[in-house]
Amino acid sequence: MPLDLNWFNQMEQNIPRCEVRTRFAPSPTGYMHIGNLRTALYTYLIARSYGGKFILRIEDTDQGRYIEGATDAIYNTLKKCGLRHDEGPDIGGPVGPYIQTQRRDIYTKYAELLIQKGGAYRCFCSKEDLEEHSADSSASVKKYDGRCSLLSEAEIQEKLAAGLPYVIRQKIPREGHTTFSDVVFGDITVENDSLDDNVLIKSDGLPTYNFANVIDDHLMGITHVVRGSEYLSSTPKYNLLYKAFGWEIPTYIHCPPVMRDAHNKMSKRHGDPSYEDLISLGYLSEAVVNYVALLGWSPGGEQEIFSLDELIKVFNIKNISKSPAIFDVVKLNYFNSKYIAALSPDEFHELALPYIRNAIGDNDMDTQVIASLLQNRTEKLSDIPSMIDFLSVLPNYELDLFTNKKSKTNPEIALEMLSEALPVLRNASDWTADTIHDLLFGLVERLEIKNSKLLWPVRIAVSGKSVTPGGAIEICYLLGKKETLRRIQLAIDRLS
Repeated sequence: MPLDLNWFNQMEQNIPRCEVRTRFAPSPTGYMHIGNLRTALYTYLIARSYGGKFILRIEDTDQGRYIEGATDAIYNTLKKCGLRHDEGPDIGGPVGPYIQTQRRDIYTKYAELLIQKGGAYRCFCSKEDLEEHSADSSASVKKYDGRCSLLSEAEIQEKLAAGLPYVIRQKIPREGHTTFSDVVFGDITVENDSLDDNVLIKSDGLPTYNFANVIDDHLMGITHVVRGSEYLSSTPKYNLLYKAFGWEIPTYIHCPPVMRDAHNKMSKRHGDPSYEDLISLGYLSEAVVNYVALLGWSPGGEQEIFSLDELIKVFNIKNISKSPAIFDVVKLNYFNSKYIAALSPDEFHELALPYIRNAIGDNDMDTQVIASLLQNRTEKLSDIPSMIDFLSVLPNYELDLFTNKKSKTNPEIALEMLSEALPVLRNASDWTADTIHDLLFGLVERLEIKNSKLLWPVRIAVSGKSVTPGGAIEICYLLGKKETLRRIQLAIDRLS
């Protein structure tokens, strides 16, 4: 059946040109892992830094790995991270559809065109045939020997008439070499005889990733392709497809992997966190985006904290490193603490409130005061319950906590100090932080001691912890008069 060349001409005329266009093309196979988020971020920053367009495309041709709800997770992640796309399945655009399974007919037609151009062929080999006719290219790698590329037109028509199933394979040149350029890794050359005639269209009519992404990138006018360095070995095949069609080759930016440590890539299967996991652990999206931007890219200079708008202004693809980046939770915690500290008190209170309630329940403690004590001490929001759990239940603490060299206290001195403090606090006419402060500091002055000699035992008695957000005065205020006196009396009894 002859090809409709007018259809192909119309497709070419619809391609956007004269602007930078990048695409993020995830597969809907689960939550977005850190490496995937970094790809999306770099893709977005390139588009915005050049005043271009950022396109979202869903590559769902691998239906065996499809997970229900994963596409919505992609939308939500991009939205939370501020990576607004200009075209995509949810908002449309001039070169849709933007979901690959909805572009099936497009791939089939371009595969037929590629056969006509001599860049592909039908392969009728069964699985058994492939095992038998694969040629050894090394001790561990087998590749198809390309025998179906030698079939005559009459033989092809005979097999088609017989209804034999087939795939469409790329026809790799048997001689010469292919060179491609990458912004990060420079020029890379491979011998053509080392490349396999990979499948472009499967027997069910769906395209493979290797074919669909080239067709889509061309028809969507993609000028810069950002992906992981694991695709470097496949890039010569992509270039040969571009050349076979006579198309312009995009700029390649291959990013090295994000590693858990010096030897292992991050992997969800090994328990490494996805973006959603990090958010559920109490990290802020802005902090995660800032940290991920620096995983393998350097702004050049001392500044580390960047808003998304600032990243757009300073981002340069030439500063992407060739070396793998190590995901450092300690460093991420540092970034997150900086972003938490920069929130307004009301913003932090709103974010922290569910975690505070998780620790203290629905009692009438002043959550604004609790939040004010926590803000500059919090690395991630999920740490909050363990930081203030003593407000709800006094832990079973050891009496040696009362010993503190700096405060010059021990259990004997603590007993003396708490015995002095209890009647003073019991006689408080009202229970405010100012009243508690004045009463305890008045006692310090009367006893002619250092502040910490009194305040340390009181803090241990009311919290049961050596490290707390806030000191003795704040904790007493939050607990209320009745609970404060009860805990101090309990400490006196135990020390006695």
